[in-house]
Amino acid sequence: MARTVLTVLGILLALWLVFGFVIPALFATLKFLFIIAIIAFLVVAVITLVGKMSR
Repeated sequence: MARTVLTVLGILLALWLVFGFVIPALFATLKFLFIIAIIAFLVVAVITLVGKMSR
């Protein structure tokens, strides 16, 4: 009986960790990388436009 209760508590703890920490951390990382990619794209676009206008 105690083993079953501890197994259920372990499963609940694992689910709490996954939904409470891992998934939000992944979304925060992806959002951060997406913002960095947009900034890099804008920098490349501005450099390209300035390079073409100076000719």
